Amino acid sequence: MMLKTLFLTMLTLALVKSQDTEETITYTQCTDGYEWDPVRQQCKDIDECDIVPDACKGGMKCVNHYGGYLCLPKTAQIIVNNEQPQQETPAAENIGAAANAAASSSVTAGGMAASGMATSAAVPGAGYIVSAAAVAGPEVQTSRNNFVIRRNPADPQRVPSNPSHRIQCATGYEQSEHNICQDIDECTAGTHNCRTDQVCINLRGSFACQCPPGYQKRGEQCVDIDECAMPPYCHQRCVNTPGSFYCQCSPGFQLAANNYTCVDINECDASNQCAQQCYNILGSYICHCNQGYELSSDRLNCEDIDECRTSSYLCQYQCVNEPGKFSCMCPQGYQLVRGRTCQDINECETTNECREDEMCWNYHGGFRCYPRNPCQEPYVLASENRCICPVSNALCRDLPQAIIYKYMSLRSDRSVPSDIFQIQATTIYANTINTFQLKSGNENGEFYLRPTSPVSAMLVLVKSLSGPREYIVDLEMLTVSSIGTFRTSSVLRLTIIVGPFSF
Repeated sequence: MMLKTLFLTMLTLALVKSQDTEETITYTQCTDGYEWDPVRQQCKDIDECDIVPDACKGGMKCVNHYGGYLCLPKTAQIIVNNEQPQQETPAAENIGAAANAAASSSVTAGGMAASGMATSAAVPGAGYIVSAAAVAGPEVQTSRNNFVIRRNPADPQRVPSNPSHRIQCATGYEQSEHNICQDIDECTAGTHNCRTDQVCINLRGSFACQCPPGYQKRGEQCVDIDECAMPPYCHQRCVNTPGSFYCQCSPGFQLAANNYTCVDINECDASNQCAQQCYNILGSYICHCNQGYELSSDRLNCEDIDECRTSSYLCQYQCVNEPGKFSCMCPQGYQLVRGRTCQDINECETTNECREDEMCWNYHGGFRCYPRNPCQEPYVLASENRCICPVSNALCRDLPQAIIYKYMSLRSDRSVPSDIFQIQATTIYANTINTFQLKSGNENGEFYLRPTSPVSAMLVLVKSLSGPREYIVDLEMLTVSSIGTFRTSSVLRLTIIVGPFSF
């Protein structure tokens, strides 16, 4: 009986040992009873019967098992799951061979019609059944763990007919109110010896101490697993925390719903801070301004560009800055052409306000009305703008024979020196000499008359003129006979109107 009890106790401990939860420390560290095979790159079983000296005491034989070993009586049998008992194998090596051969078989629950068996058990994961010494008249029971228990009527662990009878349970089990052995939850009862940094896991007949999720066992302590040091869990940034980790994204990105991937934030839709135009780019955005504006120093707001300050050639006359643009203006008497150029308005064609006896003369920026007959006594009108003094009139003896009226317009502040008007003789007499002179209107020396040929001369502007102002200059041409028998003169009365603006 003592031998039988010892066998059941060792068998139960072996089963509990096989149910312990494995806890991986590193990729190459195996659980108890296994060692790392660097060739096959996996954990392999350790044969304790070969390496542990005198593994079994009291004449017991050692049978290697996955993750451990069994100590059995020398008369124990190995029964495969086809429910046919093997021959007794007194030698330990024969038993080990039978166990390895049966390891590939699956354990099936059910009765065994085999006499001479006392108590046997199916080892989970091993695929074989170990039996103690034979006793006549077996009784077969099958547990939910495929433990096949054979009892005879004289078995002292059989559930007694008397409920008050105490039964003896294996280590890690206790008698229930129904007189059956049930598992003790050491984790709930507080009878475990797990460290404070470990988690207690209840097993059938025992318990196991594991590290919490996010921790690994190093020696006797649970240390934090640095997930950020492993193959990348996070798309961009990984932040390790005690027992866990979380992912972060770079500025301009946000975590997707999977808390791993980083997706671009469209700042132009989410929080558009640009004053005018926003362009989203990967991880950021840029602001842009409309035409006529430029980005301010904060790269968000837009400031108006003063185009008139950047260039003095945008407009012919005057540039006017406006928000986001500019416009050109012209002085009175001018109109804007092609947006930038000023063109004189010919008021004589549009808004002629002169009388019938007057003629309209247009100049830069305005107009003047002059008499159609400018002749004064003793001169008479000979043709348009031409007055002659008749030779029959005694008053004409010392006066120029003819006065011709001409009009011209100049812009204010014209550059000097500048040729502005040419005078030329219309009638050429033989054996005569023509001379030209400024007779009047040049008191301040604004003009100079330069001969260009025997019959012509050029009026040159030598001083800048400012307007609006009117200048009347008399240019005289004197014709003298080379033999002194003929002398005559004529005057060209030039009216110069200087406009009010210069551009």
